[in-house]
Order: sequence, then structure tokens, then C-alpha cells
Amino acid sequence: MATEKDNERSADERSLITTEVTAEATNRSDSRTNSVITTTDLDVYYGDERALDGVDIGIPENRVTAIIGPSGCGKSTFLRCINRMNDQIDSCRVDGTLGFHGKNVYDDDVDPVALRRKIGMVFQKPNPFPKSIYDNVAYGLRVQGLEDDVDLDEEVERALRGAALWDEVNDQLDSSGLDLSGGQQQRLCIARAIAPDPEVILMDEPTSALDPVAASKIEDLIDDLAEEYTVVIVTHNMQQAARISDRTAVFLTGGNLVEYDETATIFENPEHDRVEDYITGKFG
Repeated sequence: MATEKDNERSADERSLITTEVTAEATNRSDSRTNSVITTTDLDVYYGDERALDGVDIGIPENRVTAIIGPSGCGKSTFLRCINRMNDQIDSCRVDGTLGFHGKNVYDDDVDPVALRRKIGMVFQKPNPFPKSIYDNVAYGLRVQGLEDDVDLDEEVERALRGAALWDEVNDQLDSSGLDLSGGQQQRLCIARAIAPDPEVILMDEPTSALDPVAASKIEDLIDDLAEEYTVVIVTHNMQQAARISDRTAVFLTGGNLVEYDETATIFENPEHDRVEDYITGKFG
């Protein structure tokens, strides 16, 4: 039976732990300072219903950040706030700040259309336009008036290569994007998103409508994309989050960000019992 002395840490041990905790807090602060996306006390309402409650987070550059949590916890709402997609919902109100390189994207002088050129988005269900593969990828460049400033052929090839699709479609660029398989359509949408050369790619459950083989290709692609882009992905698949992300944010009921840390820490040693219960399947 352990004595009280055995159960107590020595003064030196306590000092060491205090130092480690302080260093960890400093690292978290440094990470937030160097983040490409930051939020401070972010609240989101749909009418009178609060969807996000006081979210504070810093998302690092050129890493994959996964957003996980049960249905209705605000994951997709948070994602859509980043590039102001929620502006399209009349009942939506956003309070607090959401910074992109330190600039609050909800300031009056921020053009949402220009913002979305820097922060692209890929949705749950593949949504290619009823156009050719070539025109799907070139669409964003043309809309932005860049057609005369770039070599469209080169840019379309670059984007399709970036989406790991070029080798599969380079001889059928005039074919409809709707003729591709589901997994290919989703990679076409990713190519369309990266063609205007954004800095951030948001993905809202990009593999949930795909078979395991197609989903695996998207996961491999996400790892490659993080070398050039900051990737934020919402997923219901916790195994997927563990496989592909560097950091994981756990949202739970009420739109609360309960925990945010390195992915290994979240899945192996979470700080909060509620997070552990969710990850182990006790609820959610």
C-alpha cells in the first residue's frame, strides 16, 4: 500500500511539471500567434438559436486541421464562417472576430468574393458544373478575369495535377465533368478550388459520399495538398481525422469548442472526459 509520501510528488517533480505546463502554454500561444486563421470569442446565431459559443482557435499554416464532433455541434457552421459562406443565410448573425492573417474577415471593408478567392471550399457531395472537365477547372480563373493574364491550358493542367486527376482525364478534357465517377468528380471539384491558387482549402466531409477506395485517394491527396495549402476538414469519421490531420478540434453539444490540440494528443490522451467519451463512442 502506497504511503502518503509515495503518492505526493516531490518539490522538484512539481517544479518540473510546472515548467512543462508553462512551456506548453507558451507553445500554444506561439502557435496561435503564427496561425493563418484565428477566432476570438466567435458566436454564431441562426435567428435566436446559438450555433457556436465563444470559439477561440488558431489554425496553423500548411497543416491539416480536422474538426470533429456529433451532428449539430456547429462543425460545418464554423467552417462556413471562415470564408463567409454563412452570409448567404439571412437569419445568420456572427459576433466576435475571425481573422485571416490578422484581418477580421467580417470587417465592412472585406469583400466576401475576394475572400473566397483566398479561401476555397469543397463540399460534402461532389458538385461539378454541367460543363467540360476543362471548363470546370478554368471557371474560377475566368470569373476572376484572369483569362488574359495566365495560360489557361497550363493552369488547368496544374490544378488537375494538384488534384491527382490529370493522368486519368488528360485525354478527355472536353468531356463532361458529370461523366466522371463520384471520386473523380470530387477531385475535379478540388482542382476547381485550387485553380485560382488559394491559401486555404475548406473541406466539409469531402469523402462521406464516396466508396472506401475513392475516399482513400482523397485522403492521400489531402496529405499532398497540405504541402502548399492550409487545409481545414470537417469529418464524422474519427479514424479519418486520426489518419490525416495534424491538429484536431472537438466541438460538442451547444457549439462549444471543448478541446483543440495535436491530433495524437486528442486521440491518445485527451484533457476532457467529455472528449474521451465521444472518441470512445460512449456518446455521439
